This record gives sequence, structure tokens and C-alpha cells, in this order.
Amino acid sequence: MVRAQTEAALASGGQGLARLALLVVGALPGLVLPVGAAVAAGVVAVRILEYYYSVFFVAFAAALIAGIVVAAQFIRRTANRTRRQLERWYGIRLPVAYGPLPALELDERGHWWTGYSYHRSRTVAKYAQLVHWGFRDRTTRSEMAWLVINPVLVVALAGPVAALILLGAVYTLAGPLPADGIGVLSPRLVSILLSAVLGLGMIAVGVFAAPYAVRGYAEMARRVLDQDGRATHAQLTKRVAELTETRAEAVGDQAAELRRIERDLHDGAQARLVAIGMTLGTIEHLMDTDQAAARELLAEARQSSARALQELRDLVRGIHPPVLAERGLGDAVRALALDSALPTEVCVSLPDRPPAPVEAAVYFSICELLANAAKHSAAEQVWVDILYRAGSLRVTVTDDGVGVADPARGTGLRGIERRLGTFDGVLAIDSTSGGPTTITLELPCELSSPRTSTSFGKA
Repeated sequence: MVRAQTEAALASGGQGLARLALLVVGALPGLVLPVGAAVAAGVVAVRILEYYYSVFFVAFAAALIAGIVVAAQFIRRTANRTRRQLERWYGIRLPVAYGPLPALELDERGHWWTGYSYHRSRTVAKYAQLVHWGFRDRTTRSEMAWLVINPVLVVALAGPVAALILLGAVYTLAGPLPADGIGVLSPRLVSILLSAVLGLGMIAVGVFAAPYAVRGYAEMARRVLDQDGRATHAQLTKRVAELTETRAEAVGDQAAELRRIERDLHDGAQARLVAIGMTLGTIEHLMDTDQAAARELLAEARQSSARALQELRDLVRGIHPPVLAERGLGDAVRALALDSALPTEVCVSLPDRPPAPVEAAVYFSICELLANAAKHSAAEQVWVDILYRAGSLRVTVTDDGVGVADPARGTGLRGIERRLGTFDGVLAIDSTSGGPTTITLELPCELSSPRTSTSFGKA
């Protein structure tokens, strides 16, 4: 029984040592080659620019660029090798799901759209897209982190095991030996025995610790590379709190909107309709006695009915504008720009219509932003860009005013944040003193068809 357990432990330890050796060998290229390339580039730069006064800054920049370029070649290779090792050794299968890389698009202005930004050069756009996508994609970010963590982790786990085994071997073979004395219990023999026992014990500890080191490596790799397993309890709790808050705000906004509609109906159209009913009753009594007065009251009733109809139309337009329901977000914003107090240029690039709630949220947000620009910015021109890229609806409203837009200075921008938060949308503000002001709205959503429609408009 004891012999079988010892043999199993030794076999497991030997297997652990072999795996640690493979990990060390696999981690070396991703560390040594980028560092070597950086050093070589720095030395070459120093040699070429030996008498240039900024040689050290140029050399540092060259070393940094060379190291990053070479390291980039090992990002996916290192991660894939680790995934294969964990699946082969422990049956742990780490899922891989890369985000889609948007195709480069050339718009009517001659600019290349990367999915994140515009560039005049296609080559610059291609590399900018690759870098931007790499830092935004969750799987790629985890692989870049693993490239840095992997050699550090291997050294931290394999180093103590190797030190125990090497020191144990050295201590066993070259322990302290007194110069004199011999015999069964002589100091020399006791020293040899103690050295051998201590050295072999260190070797045994190193061998038995090797499987645990490899298991620790596998657990850390799973935590870094497995995106689905990274949602901790604290993150989930925070997400639930955010959803609860946005839901409460949405319910509160809906209740306030219903109260506003009820108040507008009670004070406006309902009061006029009641007055019309009373006027018609008076006309009914005057038809036989005073037809001239009845005709005057009839004209007043007709005017009151027209005003009531207009108030109802305005109320419906405030709930959901007819042009938005019939023609979509692009045409609704163009109609809004025509009524704006400032000259407004609208650029729309939508494959098709977003969901109706998203359209309404974006439309009323743009209404608020155009009103803010007219009242507070002292601007002369406003630009509105509506784009759908990489699964998100992105709206950018820019004005050439005085800037310093701040959500803390009013309720309008905070209201937009709450409105977008219902759809997991975000509001970004870039507004320095002196302008310009750029406000970006971004909402994740799906469209209904692959048809593409790109258009520009000025108002």
C-alpha cells in the first residue's frame, strides 16, 4: 500500500517536473526574443545617431517599438499553446471567441472608416483598426495580459522547485566534511549522512511540489484566458445594482411622462372639448331665437376644435413624433435640424432602422442636445453624425461654441444619461473651455436588415 502510494507520488512528481520544463521552454521565446529585439534596436539606433543630441530618446523609442512588434507575434501563439497544454493535461477547455473585425469602408468624403475612427490613408486606417480592435476585444486583451503574466508566473512557480532540486543535489554530493575522524559514529560519517538526508529531502520536496506548481499555473491561466469564468460575485453584484438603478429610473421617468400627458390632456385638449360641448349646447338653444348669435358661437366652436386638434397633435408628437414612426431616425433628425435655431448639418449612415424604443431615446436625446447648443453654447454651427458600426448605434453632436458642457450644471445631460442607461448606452462629453463641444451617444442594438443607406444633409 505504502509502496504503491510512493510510486504514484514519484510518477506524479516526475510528470510535474516534465511539464514544468515544457512551461519554461515555452515561455522563453515570448520573453527573450522581444527583449533581444528591443536591445538590438536600441543599440543600432545609438550607433547610427551617435552624435545626435536626442540619441537616447530615439534609441528608447526604437527599442520600445521593436519590442512591441516582436512581442505581438507571440500573443496568440503563447495563448493557444497554453490552451492546448491545459486541455491535454487536465481536460480544461478554454473557449475562444474573438470579436468581429469590421471591414474598412470608404465614405463619400473620401475617408476610410475603421469602425472606430476616420482616416485619409487606407494603410493608416488598417493598422489603426487593428490596434484599436485589439485593445477593445476582450479575448485579445486577455491574451496580451497572458503574454506578460506567463513568464513571470513560470519563474515564480518553477523557480522554487528548481532551487530545491538543485540545492538538494549539491548538498547531497558536496556536503560539509570534517577533516579528521573515522568510524561508525565519527563526526565525518554523521555529517555525510545528515547531508545526504537533508539533500534528498530537499529533492523530494521539490519533486512532490512540482504537480502543485503546474496545477497553480493551470488555474491562473484559466482565470486570465477564460472570459466566461471571470465574472466574480462582486462584479455580478455591481451589475445587478446598476440594472436595478436603471430600471427604477426608467419606471420613474415613465410615471413622470404619464403624469405630464395626463396634465396636458386635462389642462389643454380636455378643457377645450368641454368648452366646445357647452358651446354646442348653447347653440342648440339659440337656433330658434337668435340665429346670428348661434352662428358666432358656431365659429368659435370650430376655432376651439381646431386648437384642440392641434394640441392633441403636439401631444402625440411629444410622445412619439409621426415622422420618426413613419420615416425613421435619419429623416426625423433632418426634420428636427430644419426647425433648429442653429444651422445644422446631418450625416446619417444606417444599414436599417434600429428598434423603436432606441430610435425614440436617441431622437429625444438629440432634441435636448440641439436645444442646449442653441441656448447655452453661443455656437454658429452644429454637426450631427449618426452611424451604426460594430453592433452599436453611435451619435455624435458637435458645435463650435464656447464649450464647458457639464452634466452637474443642469438636468438635461443627466436626463440623457438616465435615458441611455435604460438601454446600456453611454454618454461621453468632450468640452474644453473655448470649445468645440463634442457629445457622443452610443447604444448597443441590432438592426432589422442588411440594406445600407448613407446620406448627408444640411439645414
